[in-house]
Amino acid sequence: MKHVDLRSDTVTRPTPGMRHAIANAEVDDDCYGTDPTANALEARIASLLGKEAAIFTLTGTMANNLAIGAQSRSGDEILYEAKAHPINYEAGAPSAFFSVQTTGIQAERGLLKAEDVNAHIRLKTLHQPDTVLLSVENTHNAHGGSVYPLEQLHSLAHVAHERKIRAHMDGARLWNAAAAGGHSEKTLCEPFDTVSVCFSKGLGAPMGSALAGDSATIQRARKIRRRMGGGWRQAGILAAGVLYALEHHRERIIEDHRRATRLSTELAQIHGLVPMTPCETNILMVDTHDSPLTAFEWNTRLTERGVLQNVFSATRLRLVTHLDIDDESIDYAVSIFREIAGT
Repeated sequence: MKHVDLRSDTVTRPTPGMRHAIANAEVDDDCYGTDPTANALEARIASLLGKEAAIFTLTGTMANNLAIGAQSRSGDEILYEAKAHPINYEAGAPSAFFSVQTTGIQAERGLLKAEDVNAHIRLKTLHQPDTVLLSVENTHNAHGGSVYPLEQLHSLAHVAHERKIRAHMDGARLWNAAAAGGHSEKTLCEPFDTVSVCFSKGLGAPMGSALAGDSATIQRARKIRRRMGGGWRQAGILAAGVLYALEHHRERIIEDHRRATRLSTELAQIHGLVPMTPCETNILMVDTHDSPLTAFEWNTRLTERGVLQNVFSATRLRLVTHLDIDDESIDYAVSIFREIAGT
């Protein structure tokens, strides 16, 4: 039985070239700031994103929360889109670690508008929390990898700055946003104060993320990372894999998008399945509400036949293409969907 893993783009295995880079990494102790490969990665990310500095972190959740901790105080308010990753899939970290209040703003396809953000930034009064940070997710996981148009994206940072608050971009899949929109990562995040990026998703590295921003903010983040138990030692072992991925895997991301679009087109022909459209990047949400099977039943039957995916809700599946999914994988997945549907 063939095995096709569409659960997430985090399930990829290191390529032979990446394993070679990892095995031959030059290392030292990053807690002393002397690991040359980790330092090279941080410098590369800062340059790539157009920021003064960057810090290598264990996960995207850590990177997002370092951004909060470095740019807020206890009792402050952070604004998000209502289905954003930090307030739905990071185990309550913002309130648990930093005692901040989070407010979610409903937005079509998860794409915030400047006027809605402006309406939610609080006036400075004795009675209300201070709104200090806006966090924008691009691409948006819960909305099927939706991508911000450049002008709309930049308008969010501009309105934040006009209202004297800072702007953070949760760019876990910024690589996908850049590939889909035809803009460089640097252009996309230019007006944002801080940006987080993930290496274990579209790039296919084993683990790791980074936070980039101005030097003072990143220095504060470095202290918080240490406090949270995130200090690395021979971090260059993992950094080497990331540097390899940056060099060899960014150009191919558009192939993941092509395959996700093809999967969407094929599944739309199966009675009872309604893929969310448009499918812009590598995440495909499929509604099952018109099917006699629930998403849980689809999940069980697909998994039994070697097609792994995630239940997103009782009536929705999430499928994600990535480095380890080829055209033959898509063919097999479609055939199993059809077999289960009896078509």
